[in-house]
Amino acid sequence: MRIGMICPYSLTVPGGVQTQVLGLARALRRKGHACRVLAPCDGPPPDAGVTPLGLSLPTAANGSVAPVAPDPSAQLRTIRAMRDEAFDVVHLHEPLAPGPTTTALLTKPAPLLGTFHMAGRSLSYELMPNVVRYLAGRLDDRVAVSEDARRMASDSLGGHYDLTFNAVEVRRYDESPAQEADGPTILFVGRHEERKGLRVLLDAVALMPADVRIWIAGEGPETETLRATYAGDPRLEWLGAISEGEKIARLKGADVFCAPSLHGESFGVVLLEGMAAGTPVVASDIPGYANAARQGSDALLFAPGDHHALASALREALTDDATRDRLVASGRERAEEFSMSTLADYYVARYEHMLEPTARRR
Repeated sequence: MRIGMICPYSLTVPGGVQTQVLGLARALRRKGHACRVLAPCDGPPPDAGVTPLGLSLPTAANGSVAPVAPDPSAQLRTIRAMRDEAFDVVHLHEPLAPGPTTTALLTKPAPLLGTFHMAGRSLSYELMPNVVRYLAGRLDDRVAVSEDARRMASDSLGGHYDLTFNAVEVRRYDESPAQEADGPTILFVGRHEERKGLRVLLDAVALMPADVRIWIAGEGPETETLRATYAGDPRLEWLGAISEGEKIARLKGADVFCAPSLHGESFGVVLLEGMAAGTPVVASDIPGYANAARQGSDALLFAPGDHHALASALREALTDDATRDRLVASGRERAEEFSMSTLADYYVARYEHMLEPTARRR
């Protein structure tokens, strides 16, 4: 099967949707399908199976910044690539994000499946309800990665959405080496913005023992302010933006992975990544993360924004051997349940169903 997969976000900018798209494409290729990813890229494509569509334009979205490509040149490249590749099916991630996915909806070169990732609010959904409903109606099949994402899409666009999940490439974690840590180490990975809760973690660190080290990966609008505010703490190591390979190595090398987000998370795939690495996970108890982690077995969950509760959970994860062993064992089993190979099988079945004659589908 020739599968076209379109991501509206730049693949050279770290992000959850981008990771899902690249991982799913690799899993589909391992199963013998010809899968090509079409997406913006602000540097060399991160994978041989990627067709770059041009540079992205950072755009405010859902309390964050989305690197999308709404310019005409990117749309022309999208149309040309879809024509040249002659895909059997086209899989759109965030179908209504401005740029290549909406171009695919308008031109519809093949049966279209849309995966909805976003939870929270969408300004375009609110300001252009008739337009987005028309575009969504061009889809042949729709799925959402979480209950929050399904509710948002259903309320704004109408239609039916089957519930699926985000996945983790367990195989990559098994094959990657670990980054050695110097003493008890906590890892944070994410954009430095209010909703990711980095400030909550840094406040919790003040209550932690002096030998605890913090790896802080990523960057964002709060980076300079946070670095200045906590400049007196020598335990903090600011890593900046890191590659996917370094992220996996540090996940495997850290003693605890911490995800203190306050809101706006659709599905906790980042928690599954920590579990796949064999690292205890401490995360905020928000609906998006509850999709991936079960309190006390797969992760220690704390009240969002409560740095005292976070410090307590981190201390337990670092010092209680029984807790650590339980989290690691259960977390690994949980990651296997959400493997990218399983997700690829799920999507192949939906692709095949879309290609059946219309009468037979009915």
